[in-house]
Amino acid sequence: MAQNSGWGGAYGGPPGYGTPPGWGGGWMPPQAPKPGVIPLRPLNIGDLLGGTLSAFGRYWKPLVGIAATLYGGAAVLVAGMIGILYATLSDTFRTVFDSTEHDVAWHEVRALVFGFIALWVVALLLITFCSAMMYATCAVVLQAAVLGTPATYGSVWWRALSRMPAVLGALLLAGLAATVPMLLIIGVFAALIVAAANADDSLTALLVLGPLLLLAVIPFALWLWVKFSLAPSAVVFENRSPVDALRRSSELVKGAWWRIFGISLLTSVMAGTAGYFIQLPFSLLGSFPSMTIGDDPGTAQLVTVFAGYFAALLVGQLVSQIITVTFPQLMTGLLYVDQRFRKENLAPVLAEAAAQDVTGSA
Repeated sequence: MAQNSGWGGAYGGPPGYGTPPGWGGGWMPPQAPKPGVIPLRPLNIGDLLGGTLSAFGRYWKPLVGIAATLYGGAAVLVAGMIGILYATLSDTFRTVFDSTEHDVAWHEVRALVFGFIALWVVALLLITFCSAMMYATCAVVLQAAVLGTPATYGSVWWRALSRMPAVLGALLLAGLAATVPMLLIIGVFAALIVAAANADDSLTALLVLGPLLLLAVIPFALWLWVKFSLAPSAVVFENRSPVDALRRSSELVKGAWWRIFGISLLTSVMAGTAGYFIQLPFSLLGSFPSMTIGDDPGTAQLVTVFAGYFAALLVGQLVSQIITVTFPQLMTGLLYVDQRFRKENLAPVLAEAAAQDVTGSA
């Protein structure tokens, strides 16, 4: 059947649908229905971890397929730009590598510096696009996973792509809210250092006070990060705009900040550790050919060895990136659903929707 495009606003249920007996007042039924990867009731950490693993296991094809398309495509584009940069500026590369014989002038390396700056900007834009697309993809997959409905690569791709601009807007706004205070303090601190450069005592005090002020802002930035962490899910599940999604996330996180922070931190550490151990054998495999290089290797041998090394690193980074991006976002999406279970009694609405899906497909 067709996948839901959204779960509505604060309540999300059909008009006139009341609260069934036994669902209100914080009382939970002995056996909550479980049409998908989670039981339709407030979730404990075991439910959340199990649901995250189950969602990845059931829907790994669209998740891995879209992640491979995004990050693989980005890697090909960056590699192509590196190749074009080298082909265009090969003489400059040789000048820099032979710089031990003479000092390198700015006009000799100017084109190379600007080329790498352009490469860095393009890579940053690609990573930002890929991240926003994966945030949207995980939320779209969870819409199907919670109700146990199928999801294909194509359906997830087009739904995620349609919500990606709004997800990107929410991420940028949340990032600005978290980083602007830190940037302001850094700017003020730099200005004060310049003003006090001629006064040794004042300069020493500023050098001590500046890092302390910066450390004081970090908890505030972390608080904002958790406060707005459910915004990408709100964008996809409820078709909200970036600003509305930030407000929605703030409403849902209120009263549960520490719980969401702790579970999100645990998931990120687990995903980061798994990603590291996945990438490690690729790094070892890529470095193995370098052990065969002799004392006077030729250019062709060096190019072959380094190409193999970077290719192995690229594959390892791709696989690791899929894990480190996908698992935390699946968990964040389930935290969004859990908060709606706890605050808005969404569970019976989803139970009815899942029953209708079963009836309609029978």
